[in-house]
Amino acid sequence: MNAETAEPVARTTSGPTTRARILAGATELFYGQGIRATSADRVIAQVGITKVTFYRHFRTKSDLVVAYLEEQAGAERRWFEEVRRQDDPVGSLRALAAGIGEASCRPGFRGCAFINAAAEFADPEDPVRVAVDAHRRWMLDAFAGIAAEAGAADADSAARQLMILRDGAMVNGYLSDPATIADALAAAFTAILTTAADPAEG
Repeated sequence: MNAETAEPVARTTSGPTTRARILAGATELFYGQGIRATSADRVIAQVGITKVTFYRHFRTKSDLVVAYLEEQAGAERRWFEEVRRQDDPVGSLRALAAGIGEASCRPGFRGCAFINAAAEFADPEDPVRVAVDAHRRWMLDAFAGIAAEAGAADADSAARQLMILRDGAMVNGYLSDPATIADALAAAFTAILTTAADPAEG
């Protein structure tokens, strides 16, 4: 989930292109160095633009952070939907587990961008936290949908358990050996679905 490095290309007058360059540069810095540790001036220098150009596209650094998170959310949602297998909840979770394990093995992986952002912004009313919470609600709903497909008696409860496992896997992928993350996560996902679909076995 780390964006590709933004290249210091020549300035352009194209609005959408310049905005994309700013977001690419910000993504590299926010994810790699932290949001609060990265100033607007650092992003401006990274992209190679003037302050006037920067503030033409983003009135505040907060606006840029929200745009960064929304872009990450969009990418993660598209990936989630691509790997999800209709009418095969176990297969869906195994594919998601494999994807998380693969991401954890990538050079520069530093965990979940949304967990990282939430750790830096404690105020639930902050626009950054609002963006984080919106995406996490979407993910909970997606997990609940998978749990419902599996016949879970309480899909919302199963979704919360799946979310906790997903979060733990992202942290473990950063702090420990990522090679075993996918298999362990897939097994844990499957166990939750099995118990949720047949509570008598839990």
